[in-house]
Amino acid sequence: MMKSGTVFLIPVFLSDTNQNEVFPSVNLEIINVLDNFIVEDLRTARRFLRKVGFDKDFDKVNFYLLNEHTESSEIYTYLDKVKVGQNIGLMSEAGIPCVADPGFEIVNLAHQLGIKVKPLIGPSSILLALMGSGFNGQQFVFHGYLPIDKHERRKSILNLENIARKNGQTQIFIETPYRNNKLLTDILTFCGDNTLLCIATDITGENEFIKTKSIRDWRKVKIDLHKKPTVFLING
Repeated sequence: MMKSGTVFLIPVFLSDTNQNEVFPSVNLEIINVLDNFIVEDLRTARRFLRKVGFDKDFDKVNFYLLNEHTESSEIYTYLDKVKVGQNIGLMSEAGIPCVADPGFEIVNLAHQLGIKVKPLIGPSSILLALMGSGFNGQQFVFHGYLPIDKHERRKSILNLENIARKNGQTQIFIETPYRNNKLLTDILTFCGDNTLLCIATDITGENEFIKTKSIRDWRKVKIDLHKKPTVFLING
């Protein structure tokens, strides 16, 4: 019986940065021998691969798109080459695969098929934000995106604030970058004065900003988060 290949989970840079600061050399060794990749966006994936030194002809490399437009029926074919012994790399658009990222479907399928999954070390904006927040790192929940509807969002923010205050559990969430300022306004409007909010933006980038203040103190600050990758954390 032929031995199947491996699904390598490849982290991608969070920002334009020195790759040696966030990317182990062993990752590059693995990437450079791969001929198959599952990616969110072909253009940004190719740009990343070239930046880390991948020098193969892209016309001879297989790229499989996995994003909100991918049909579920397509996903089942993405591991066909892995079943016959080839390796494949799964990449997120930024940060680590499978966290706030559709790649988990591939990993789930790999486990069903008995295929080995190998996560590689790299930057996670969520964990780096938690580390830098000063909040409880033993009890935390990542909620992804909050509702867009204002009524539902208010309800969600107040619920997260209540959990954080009652249990001391850190609540983590994100927003589409062009809506960051609106979300921040809602947090400052709905949350109580003494609730703690950490804003972590442009993590690992030149303009990295990680700051924790009470809601009362944040209301005194003018900050522009428009189109800047940002993680929000709340604690009681």
